[in-house]
Amino acid sequence: MERKKFLLTTAAAIPALLIGNTVKAEKKDRTDKGFVVKSTESRFGEKTLLGGKNANDIKVSQKDTNGERTIFEYTGKEKGGPPLHVHTHQDEIFFIVQGEYLFQVGEEKYNLKAGDTIFLPRKVPHAFAQLTEIGKMFFLFQPSGKMEDFFRVLGNLTSQPSPEQGAKIFADHDMKVVGPPLPF
Repeated sequence: MERKKFLLTTAAAIPALLIGNTVKAEKKDRTDKGFVVKSTESRFGEKTLLGGKNANDIKVSQKDTNGERTIFEYTGKEKGGPPLHVHTHQDEIFFIVQGEYLFQVGEEKYNLKAGDTIFLPRKVPHAFAQLTEIGKMFFLFQPSGKMEDFFRVLGNLTSQPSPEQGAKIFADHDMKVVGPPLPF
């Protein structure tokens, strides 16, 4: 009889616990106003240049979404991309605006051009390479995790990191490098 009472009491408490978590989440960082971020601008005026010339602007910040997502606009002025890596906590979505890109997701490879979208699930190794001299894309992380800080760290580098230094930067931001960059 005591077991049955325990199970019923526990089952009855679950909705209250779920509602409590929802209320807590809404009290954290989340904007309650719409906003516009103009082309070539970044949310909160923060500019990040990767490799000294590739703009990677925050369009929607984790501060706006209680950490649920971050959206970046990337304008690449050179060919290349990151090493094959894994995000343990984030899914990614890329929308190509200009140029051509090669993506690897798991063992599959995909060629994308303007107008194409690709979804990269968490815990699946992936990489991309910009194949054209100029490229532009929007990409988002869900949830945000440490990704805004990751790009700040990369933007502050004054030289190309060694593979070991790069792997440490990835690890410090909850990612793991598992292979080299894609050829381009």
